[in-house]
Amino acid sequence: MKKVSRALISVSDKTGVAEFAAGLAALGVEILSTGGTAKLLREKGLKVRDVSDLTGFPEMLDGRVKTLHPKVHGGLLAIRANPEHQEQVKKHGIEFIDLVCVNLYPFEKTAAKPGVKFEEIIENIDIGGPSMIRSAAKNFEDVTVVVDAADYATLLDEMKVNAGGVSRETRARLSRKAFATTAAYDGAISTTLQKLADGATLPQSLHMNFRKALDLRYGENPHQKAALYLDPTAAGRGLAYAKQLQGKELSFNNLVDLEAAWRLVSEFEEPTTAIIKHTNPCGIASAATLAESYLHALDVDPVSAFGSVIAFNRKLDGATAEAMSKLFVEAVVAPGYEPAALERLAAKKNLRLMDMSTTAGDVYGLQLKSVGGGLLVQTPDTAGAQPEEWKCATERKPTEAEMRALVFAWRVTKHVKSNAIVFAREGVVVGVGAGQMSRVDSAKLAATKARELKHSLKGTVVGSDAFFPFPDGVEEIAKAGATAIAQPGGSVRDAEVIAAANRLGLAMMFTGVRHFRH
Repeated sequence: MKKVSRALISVSDKTGVAEFAAGLAALGVEILSTGGTAKLLREKGLKVRDVSDLTGFPEMLDGRVKTLHPKVHGGLLAIRANPEHQEQVKKHGIEFIDLVCVNLYPFEKTAAKPGVKFEEIIENIDIGGPSMIRSAAKNFEDVTVVVDAADYATLLDEMKVNAGGVSRETRARLSRKAFATTAAYDGAISTTLQKLADGATLPQSLHMNFRKALDLRYGENPHQKAALYLDPTAAGRGLAYAKQLQGKELSFNNLVDLEAAWRLVSEFEEPTTAIIKHTNPCGIASAATLAESYLHALDVDPVSAFGSVIAFNRKLDGATAEAMSKLFVEAVVAPGYEPAALERLAAKKNLRLMDMSTTAGDVYGLQLKSVGGGLLVQTPDTAGAQPEEWKCATERKPTEAEMRALVFAWRVTKHVKSNAIVFAREGVVVGVGAGQMSRVDSAKLAATKARELKHSLKGTVVGSDAFFPFPDGVEEIAKAGATAIAQPGGSVRDAEVIAAANRLGLAMMFTGVRHFRH
């Protein structure tokens, strides 16, 4: 145990700091502080010694220099058991500082403000704070460092039990946390300044600051370990911040499928249900009510829907929950749940319910995928359906009804694994061909599966995530009964594909956008 006799407290975020300082004072700890923190603590009736009294120098340069002094860092870095260090601190009148409580200027929050000026960003780069944190963290054998208000209460509890002492285990744990904090802080500064300098979306150096939120049941398979990490820059938005209302622990695959489902339903303004299996939609529909959309989506492929993940883009109501209760579902995500829905689903104790009511919103960070020895990074596919920019490549133009169906199909196609073929009517998918090695095979698979499920493809439309390299895919689609196609175009054989569509009486729109999804 190392007894804490003197603590230096200087925080930007003052949440809980007065109570923490009061707890330290009650244990006989002398409190050193600076600026606004000292003012707050005095207002709370605490006895505070100014750091300027310790150093013999006032705060200067608009507060830029407060703690950058040998009497601060000497008091932090001196090894108590080292006779030479003891002799030097005594010679120079340096007093030991046994605990540092510091959090940093809100650099990331400031940099993210709309219209923030460069000068304000620079002024929010903390210098003294990280320096004290690093000094204290390096000398954790003698010094306790606290950078997170979440640690105040447990640390005080330990000190009360141990007459003001802190165990080595706790000091080491807090030291690791401190170094992680300064590393993330420096990474955020570096990344932001690079973006400001050259406007690069993909910086020369990529610094990531993700914090573990929870350990998952397992990875893609039971023998793999997995965890969920949070991105602090997401500001509490996105699936990672969703609240789990009930159900078993989440697995890696649950979250991957929930993300795919949520992204898909978020494409639509109408009440929409997406039923996902292995990241691909086995059913999706929009309708006048959420319950109708669910029933239509389920009808697409009720066999594959067993053990699925389901997303709704409306608050889940009692009627929809009642209809869904008849199906075995792994997890559900929605922007809220009505009491009747929660009551109906409470009996399904293993069913995971994820609530996006406080975390919804567009969160599009860089997309990452590891390869041996490196990391692939790309900007997300945020391109939506923009039919006003599509071009009709065929002699026949799509009817208004076909066009509405094509827009629906195109939105769904974006979320289907390549090679992707989606048969649809307005507001509902009828057949999906996903993840095949050739586009014609995806067309055949989608048509075959739809026929097996007794769905007529006559008069449907088709979305294709990439161009048709040969006419055979178009011929297969027409043979199935579809009348219109939306595809990016851009093949060297576009002329042959267009000729086939004209010969078969199809309408074909070129979107100019590809949606490969590997």
